[in-house]
Amino acid sequence: MKSEEMSVADARRQFADVLNDAAVRGRITYITNRGRRIAAIVPVPIAEATDPDHNAP
Repeated sequence: MKSEEMSVADARRQFADVLNDAAVRGRITYITNRGRRIAAIVPVPIAEATDPDHNAP
C-alpha cells in the first residue's frame, strides 16, 4: 500500500482527490504541519480495524 505526505494547505486544496485516493486506491495520506505529521486520512477498512468500538454491541 502506498502512502504520501501532504501539507495542510495542499490537503485543503486537494481534499476531494485525497479522499478519493483513500477510498478507491487504498492510499494513506499523512497530513503535515511544518513538516511534522499531525493526522492521517486512511481507507475505512484500516480505520475500522484499529477502532476498538467498531462492531461493539
